[in-house]
Amino acid sequence: MEEALKVLDASLSHIKWRLKAPSKRRLEIDILALCTGMRPVVMIDYGGKMPELQEHLCALLHHIQKESTIFERLRVMVIEDMIYLIHVKELAEYVRSSLNSETELLYVDLEQDPPKMMTMEEKSSLGMQLTSIQKFFSLFFPLDGMNNDPLPQDRITDMPDSKSSLEPTTSQSSEVIDLSRCMLDNQVTVPTLNGWLLGYPVVYLFGKDHIEEAIYNLSTKSLRIYQILVCRHATPNKGSQPEELMSFSVPYDLSMGGNKEPWAVKFLASMQSKWEKCKLTWRSLKMEVAECYPQAIVL
Repeated sequence: MEEALKVLDASLSHIKWRLKAPSKRRLEIDILALCTGMRPVVMIDYGGKMPELQEHLCALLHHIQKESTIFERLRVMVIEDMIYLIHVKELAEYVRSSLNSETELLYVDLEQDPPKMMTMEEKSSLGMQLTSIQKFFSLFFPLDGMNNDPLPQDRITDMPDSKSSLEPTTSQSSEVIDLSRCMLDNQVTVPTLNGWLLGYPVVYLFGKDHIEEAIYNLSTKSLRIYQILVCRHATPNKGSQPEELMSFSVPYDLSMGGNKEPWAVKFLASMQSKWEKCKLTWRSLKMEVAECYPQAIVL
């Protein structure tokens, strides 16, 4: 993966995307996570604002994919004003495992005060709508697709207005997969979608008509922040410090066991299973849990 990082660094210089050091490290971790199968999707909330951020990401992918095949399954995806990098094969597998209930999810109902934890079996109509979105993703990212690329336009025939809503836009010769349509005609919010899409084991659940209540219910509660930290294999003369692979929060009162919570133990085990397959890139992986006192939350 050292060679991949050299390609990434050279490509950033080639397209003149001048990232600050923390953002560059974050991008390196995210792209390595995608290429090594540690994560199927990462959200890019650093490195600039739209639409320039999208243009930079498209230009970067276009260049690195010409330089190395290791990046060939990466794509830019947009949902409303959120932008992501995805690995199409890993995302197809993740969607399948979600629909088959192989990926265990817990929901925190933020429409209630205090918030309540729910299992997949107890999920509300809102949870069922999230399942419908997952089915939407399964149509666009089929495991049986040729080379696991996104589904071609001419194979999407059973969706109303699919041509205009699913047709990828183009930016600097790189295709952007715009799936904003998945948020139409349902009450699922972006934070709920992101909770599932980004691979969190606990997902905040609230409808578009209850955003104010959700913000209040989360802002007035202490939280636990769960971090998955990784160390890269250091190159000669360079140290390797723990870096955040991903993080998510859970209300304090719903996670009294900290990292001993049964769902946390299972989640860490699943991440360690992935890590076992790519130890040449990641020297170590661990979970850390910190407490966060009530503060203003933006959802």
